[in-house]
Order: sequence, then structure tokens, then C-alpha cells
Amino acid sequence: MKTFKTLPELTACVGQEVAVSDWTTVTQAQINRFADATHDHQWIHVDEARAQAGPFGATIAHGFLTLSLLPLFFESVQVTEAGMAVNYGLNKVRFMAPVRVGSRLRGRLKLLQCEAIARDGVQLTWEVTVELEGSEKPACVAESVVRQYP
Repeated sequence: MKTFKTLPELTACVGQEVAVSDWTTVTQAQINRFADATHDHQWIHVDEARAQAGPFGATIAHGFLTLSLLPLFFESVQVTEAGMAVNYGLNKVRFMAPVRVGSRLRGRLKLLQCEAIARDGVQLTWEVTVELEGSEKPACVAESVVRQYP
């Protein structure tokens, strides 16, 4: 984990890779719970037998499940004197490689931009590259916008 004391310490890192998260494994139980939450029960996600004979050789995680792991990856950056962070949205998202069940993912966080906002906050634009262990291509690349307040 990369720890900063204040928001100005973090914002000094614009243009740099700030942190790399720990690996996390995508499980079938996780995929099934995501399918239930989103009502996306397409067979490539939840039918293990059919998916084994399908194009990916196993079930795959939903792209949006992969994207929903961004908060986990952001746990690798901490600002001790910051009080609150809120997700403000996404500028770009691309799903570049399928995430087969049992795959391991981690996030690389690069701080692209920082802007002052009301209430002494900052709006941070991050490039998050979701690495897929053993793959030359990342599973996902997303530009995430976060507002952080002291």
C-alpha cells in the first residue's frame, strides 16, 4: 500500500504510477453473485458445463464485474488525512481480454490529472490498468474520476 499524509502529497504524483494492488482471484461464486445482482445470467458467465465447450474454455467474469473491482484496487492508495472519497464517474473503459474463472487480477494506478474543487477537495483522474496474470493484454483499462475531500 502506498500511503500519503495529505492530499497535496498525493497530487504531486500527477503523471506517475502511484501504486500496484495485490492480486485477487475471481471465483465462480463471485461471478454467480454478480449475475444475480445484475440479472445478467448469460451462459458464458454461469453455465460451467456449457462454457467449458464454449469459446473461452471456462466461464468468464462479466466485464462490469471486472470494472466493479476498482474500489478494491484503490485500497492500495491511502491518504491518512483525507476524510472521504466519492466515485465521480468514468471517462473511458475498455475490456481487452476475457477473465476466465480462477484468474488473478491486480490494478496498476496511474494518476493522470488533479483539479481543485469546492470544499477544499480535489478531483483525481486515474488510469487503472487491470492486469490479468499470464496475459500480455490487460483485462481492462479504465479512466476513473474520484473526488476526495480532507
